[in-house]
Amino acid sequence: MDSSISQDLLKTPIHDLLVEKKAKMINFFGWHMPIQFSGIQVEHNAVRNSVGIFDVSHMGKLLIEGDDLVPLLQSLVPSDIKKLAPGKAQYTTFLNSAGGIIDDIIIYYQNSRKALIITNSSTKDKDIKWIKLNAESTSIKITDLSQEKVLLAIQGPQALKKLQLFVDIDITNLSFFEHIETEILGCSAFISRTGYTGEDGFEVMVSNVIGKKLWKLLVDDEKVVPCGLGARDTLRLEASMCLYGQDINDNTTPLEAGLHKLVHLDSKGDFIGREVLEKQTNEGVGKLLVVLEMEGKQIARRGYNIFSHGKQVSTITSGTFIPTIKKALSFAYLPIHLSQVGTTVEVEIRKKFYSAKVIQKTLYKSKKKKNKQ
Repeated sequence: MDSSISQDLLKTPIHDLLVEKKAKMINFFGWHMPIQFSGIQVEHNAVRNSVGIFDVSHMGKLLIEGDDLVPLLQSLVPSDIKKLAPGKAQYTTFLNSAGGIIDDIIIYYQNSRKALIITNSSTKDKDIKWIKLNAESTSIKITDLSQEKVLLAIQGPQALKKLQLFVDIDITNLSFFEHIETEILGCSAFISRTGYTGEDGFEVMVSNVIGKKLWKLLVDDEKVVPCGLGARDTLRLEASMCLYGQDINDNTTPLEAGLHKLVHLDSKGDFIGREVLEKQTNEGVGKLLVVLEMEGKQIARRGYNIFSHGKQVSTITSGTFIPTIKKALSFAYLPIHLSQVGTTVEVEIRKKFYSAKVIQKTLYKSKKKKNKQ
């Protein structure tokens, strides 16, 4: 990308260190971000077999505090936040009144008055406005930590071993979707055993100064591979994880996206969008997000049209080649009668039609995750 263009884009606190590592940079929702360093396949395989590190400091980081914290969160998401104990986390979604997904988020529950919420970078401001709108009559305080904190994702079977070198306490017993506040390099740090790769690993939030030091120390280890958005995309697709703005948005519900585990209708009261989700639970959904596997060597990418018996029925929302399985996978919403595993459709690629088959979701699951939920 032209350097003059990059000047107009947002940059993470460790941006210069990414450029220093010869990253190929792109415009990602207004951010100057690395698409790759040593190559997508190399980076993908590093996370699957050893360890990779991602700069995800562009993500929104919101500290939510106040006596009304739990009631507020209960009203905003379909998941039962009351089930969370301090130190636990919940992947969930903010919903609009039509049940559409405003954003997919992780809530790191610290206590009844305090939680950290990680949002997508492109939706952070929208999320803040939505929280404030629904917290007008409460004591809730929102602190945007996005600019003052570095967020690094250390992912892979060797992530624990490499990160432990710099953490003051033993993090071996930190289970999947648990988090702690501790120290790294003698300074305060937030560590969670979460990630967006389907692999075991950690996400670390620290000050900008410590973030730069930690990045340098980790990438100085030749076994820790710096990774970009390209590998992040292939890894999350292989693990059947959605990307906001492509696979899920304001017009798709969690049930249509196959995120049934996030919807806890039986254990909680009213929340925004509940009526729609109840109706879909009782009557079924009209469309469903599925994983498609191309039967040839072609790659079905975002925006390609999908046909069944000569009629267009949908479009690809995400798609790429997956290095681990050496196959092309895609996401798409199909009418419910075409969503069953084994169903075959056709994808139009450069005015030709190629077969694709609906396959089981979550093709990849790490065997290394501690206490998987």
